[in-house]
Amino acid sequence: MKLTRRDAIGALTLTAATGMGAGARAFEGPLMDLVAGSEDFEMATDAYVFGYPLVTMEMTRRVVTNVAGPVGTRAPMGHVIKLRSYPDATFRDVTAPNADTLYTTSFFDVGDEPWVLSIPDMKGRYFLLPFLNGWTDVFQVPGTRTTGTQAQTFLISGPNWTGAVPAGMRQLKSITSIVWLLGRIYCTGTPQDYAEVHALQDQFKLQPLSTWGKDWTAPAGKVDPAIDMKTPVREQVNKLSTVEYFTLLAELLKRNPPAAADAPALERFKRIGLEVGKSFDPQYLEGAWDKRVPQVAQDRILLHFMSRDGDMSRVNGWNYTVKAGVYGTNYVQRALVTYIGLGANRPQDAVYPTSLKPSLVENYDGSRKYTMRFAKGELPPVKGFWSLTMYDESLFFVANPINRYSMSLRTNPKFEADGSLVIYIQNESPGPDKEANWLPAPKGKFHLMLRLYWPEEDQPSILDGSWKIPPVTKAG
Repeated sequence: MKLTRRDAIGALTLTAATGMGAGARAFEGPLMDLVAGSEDFEMATDAYVFGYPLVTMEMTRRVVTNVAGPVGTRAPMGHVIKLRSYPDATFRDVTAPNADTLYTTSFFDVGDEPWVLSIPDMKGRYFLLPFLNGWTDVFQVPGTRTTGTQAQTFLISGPNWTGAVPAGMRQLKSITSIVWLLGRIYCTGTPQDYAEVHALQDQFKLQPLSTWGKDWTAPAGKVDPAIDMKTPVREQVNKLSTVEYFTLLAELLKRNPPAAADAPALERFKRIGLEVGKSFDPQYLEGAWDKRVPQVAQDRILLHFMSRDGDMSRVNGWNYTVKAGVYGTNYVQRALVTYIGLGANRPQDAVYPTSLKPSLVENYDGSRKYTMRFAKGELPPVKGFWSLTMYDESLFFVANPINRYSMSLRTNPKFEADGSLVIYIQNESPGPDKEANWLPAPKGKFHLMLRLYWPEEDQPSILDGSWKIPPVTKAG
């Protein structure tokens, strides 16, 4: 099973290059006959786009938690997943892995009662704990930027809880029963630092409020053999028929209500048999739409990547968005981020510019040599840290003789005499005098991602576009 991440967990423009071809389906002749003059068909595709994040989150939850006990990137509901080391080039569980932060994550359900998360004193270490609801909104994000690094305890409550918050706890309100903790802790990757982060991870406590103050162990999971553990989640979602999709969405809406701002959209969707609190009634849909609605809706989602309405920025061969984590009623943007980077952070916490190719007419290729130059004083403006990561064309780490998968200041690169920083991006070593600045590439195609954690909000800043990412250029 391969899950598209996002830090994920995620990365926001990673798979767009492989998905653009799908847009051509929207212009097939038979499809035009269905769409022309059909208000209900348009409404059905609107509803599909609206529900895409919730359906994808549920399908992800099923796969991630369908194990008897914690193993790798999976664990039963309510267990805390503690990744203990950075992956190497053999890792294939999650696309676009990172070598900057160790994940500390969990899926849990707050529909019946709140849960409590207690974290230790992080001793000044950078970390962030995004909590995502079922609609993929980051409804709270405790961490170094927002709440500091002291010991803290949080009460995560669901849509219907009205009880009193115990003393010493801070309440985090989710509008859905599904909650995904997608925590990240900075680690240098040395044996000593691994040990220190492991000690912090082991002090995380997550349990239902009714068990707080008692010894409690999360129960073992029950494996459901009917759940597909091999097909990537996105493919599982995308192949659902219209009736299957809306049937699942209607059931999810019963425990995962939409936001108040979604009321006008939900009022429209009643016309096609989708209503909050009720099972889906398929009699309102044309039988011929069972495959067409998903096709057209998915095309709309992917074509949004190409739109020029400001949701995606393109600078010097880099693509990124600062409209992630919180979406309001921008349903197509929410669906797009879900499609290509489930689990995205708020931009104040992280931005993930991705360069899929150096120009419109060619791909990155390890048979060529490239450089990326940051002028003096123009390194990525961040309060956290930044890194430049190399991926092969399938978005996995690249095996190389120095076991380096990303470049950052912690890899101790050498600066030029004029104060600039030059990174050498190529397959073979640039030589002993430049190897400190070498980001090894595969022999074939590759992609690049620049991670910016806690970007500066004052100018220059990537958040308002006043800081520009330098291009990657071919040497010579």
